[in-house]
Amino acid sequence: MLKNERGITLVALVITIIILIILATVAISFAFGNNNSSKEDYSANSTRYTDDSIANLQTYLEGIIANPTITQ
Repeated sequence: MLKNERGITLVALVITIIILIILATVAISFAFGNNNSSKEDYSANSTRYTDDSIANLQTYLEGIIANPTITQ
């Protein structure tokens, strides 16, 4: 065998392939986005988030007023 052989090692090749797979996964998820309709997106409409928060607080306070001896 020649001592001056040059080339890519198997470890460098595997690391390069792993990095490319990770980058491809991130790019695909970014391109298609997260279309999960079960989660509500409050960042798009802060008024809805505020209205829901006020409604939840109102329900909580009405429960305390109706039963002041029960701590919730």
